[in-house]
Amino acid sequence: MTMDATAMSKIDLPALIDAVADTISEHADELTALDQAIGDGDHGLNMKRGFEAVRAESAALAGQPLPEVLRAIGTKLVMTVGGASGPLFGTLFMSIGKELPTEPSRADLAAALAKAISAVAARGKSQAGQKTMLDVLYPVQAAVAAGKSPGDVADVADGAAEATKPLKAIRGRASFLGDRSIGHVDPGARSSALIVRAVAKVMEHSA
Repeated sequence: MTMDATAMSKIDLPALIDAVADTISEHADELTALDQAIGDGDHGLNMKRGFEAVRAESAALAGQPLPEVLRAIGTKLVMTVGGASGPLFGTLFMSIGKELPTEPSRADLAAALAKAISAVAARGKSQAGQKTMLDVLYPVQAAVAAGKSPGDVADVADGAAEATKPLKAIRGRASFLGDRSIGHVDPGARSSALIVRAVAKVMEHSA
C-alpha cells in the first residue's frame, strides 16, 4: 500500500494519535537514556508529556480536517514538550498541516514534508549530517516521494535513526560533547523514527 489520498482519507485520527502517544510512552525510558548520554536527559519525559497532552485533545480533534488536526497537534507540542524539541516537533506538525490539502495525494504529502523539514532545519539552524532529527526526516521524505509503502518508510526511518550513532553532533546540546557524542543514537532522531513507525502501522491497518 502506498501513501495515497484514499489511504489517508481512511485513517482514524484518534487512533493515530493514540498510537503515537502509546509508542512514545512505551519508549520514554529508552529516549531518556539516549538523552542522558548526550543531552539533558529529559527528552523521553518531555515527548511523553507532549503527546499525552495531544491525546487529551483527541476527542475534540475527531472529525476535523487532517490539516487542522496536524496544526493543532503542532501547537500543543510547542506548548507542552518544552526544551528544544517542543519548537522543532511543533514546527514539523504545524508546517505539514499548513501545506497539506484536505485530501492529500502522495505527491502532496511528499511536498508538504519537504517544506516542513525545511522549516525545522531553519528553526534549528541545522542540516543533514549533524546528528539531529533531520537525519531521519530527510530520508523519510525521500521514501514517501519515491512511493514506498508505509512499512518500508518506517524501515527507512529506523535505519536512519540508527545511522546517527557514528555521527558527531554539530548542533544542539550534544554538540558540547564533541567527539564524545559519537557512538550514541540521537534521541530526536530516534523519537522521529518511533513516530513514523506508529503512523505507518495505523496507515497499514487502514488499508
